[in-house]
Amino acid sequence: MNLKNLERDTILKPLQAVVGIVERRQTLPILANVLIDPAGDALRMLATDLELQISTETPIAGAEGQPITVSARKLLDILRALPEKSTVSVETRDGKLAVKAGRSRFSLQTLPAADYPRLSMNSERLQRFSVAQRQLKATLRLVEFAMAQQDIRFYLNGMLLVVDNSTLSCVATDGHRLSFASLPIEGEFQRQEIIVPRKTILELSKLLADSDEPIAVDILANQVRFTFGSIELTSKVIDGKFPDYNRVIPTSHSKHVVLDRLAFLGTLQRAAILSNERFRGVRLQLAPGVLRIACNNNEQEEAEEELEVAYAGEPVDIGFNINYLLDVASTLTASELMMSLQDASASALLTLPGRNDFKYVVMPMRI
Repeated sequence: MNLKNLERDTILKPLQAVVGIVERRQTLPILANVLIDPAGDALRMLATDLELQISTETPIAGAEGQPITVSARKLLDILRALPEKSTVSVETRDGKLAVKAGRSRFSLQTLPAADYPRLSMNSERLQRFSVAQRQLKATLRLVEFAMAQQDIRFYLNGMLLVVDNSTLSCVATDGHRLSFASLPIEGEFQRQEIIVPRKTILELSKLLADSDEPIAVDILANQVRFTFGSIELTSKVIDGKFPDYNRVIPTSHSKHVVLDRLAFLGTLQRAAILSNERFRGVRLQLAPGVLRIACNNNEQEEAEEELEVAYAGEPVDIGFNINYLLDVASTLTASELMMSLQDASASALLTLPGRNDFKYVVMPMRI
């Protein structure tokens, strides 16, 4: 491989797109590497962890040479450390990758490209749809924080994507709270459900741009592929049965209050300072005209705040994990949110007034 006098970002940007899935500790040493393939008039880069694979293609005139693999993190750190708009030359020599920029010289060990593992791509495509990157990014953001982490119920360690008619629904739950968001897609599709792993969702959310450029989603047999810009991301899906989220979402709550989101968020943030560090409990007391929010801890310290609200129904006293309320209040961008309650033993439902494309359910806890 011999690439001469390239702008630093020509190599850095595609490398940044694929390096996110490279784990620092690997069972196979070659998985810490990125595959670099100069083919024709393009430079291709590929990284995988055997469950997820990301590839990019960057146009480069005169790209030539044999593919190689090199440490993804080391090459990334070197390129980042170089001055902006540096001119970089890269070439393979005696089994090593030589990187030159100005008076800087680096020599990195390589491993054979032939030994680099790749996901075997499934050719059986079940569904395909497209949506604006901005829309999908915003929808994923409303749901991803509710995904479980390393739960023994492996099917919770990801996000459920449901394609049905002309709607894409995204659902995540960790068993204590559930987040649901949906968006319209063009076309009519048969109902199909897949569970996309947590790591894939977080990486996709990071890579998507705030633009109206499309992202194509291909649902394959036991895989899903996302194609956008110069990036192709392919992931295995989780083989399991996701809980019936419709049964979890309350439909008959009788106590409703509309909250100023920023005021509610600020109140929670202040109260959380004196919450129990282990249990993180917060007590909400809703009464006519007022919502009281209270926290205390093992040191007998207490925080109490009041919000004026337009509520005239029966009082309700209920406890929650304050982190679950902070997550949704800080993630939403709307000015108002609606909280629906029933009693101290029933889950709370948070929605956006006048909309049905977002629902957040939180289980209560004893305070």
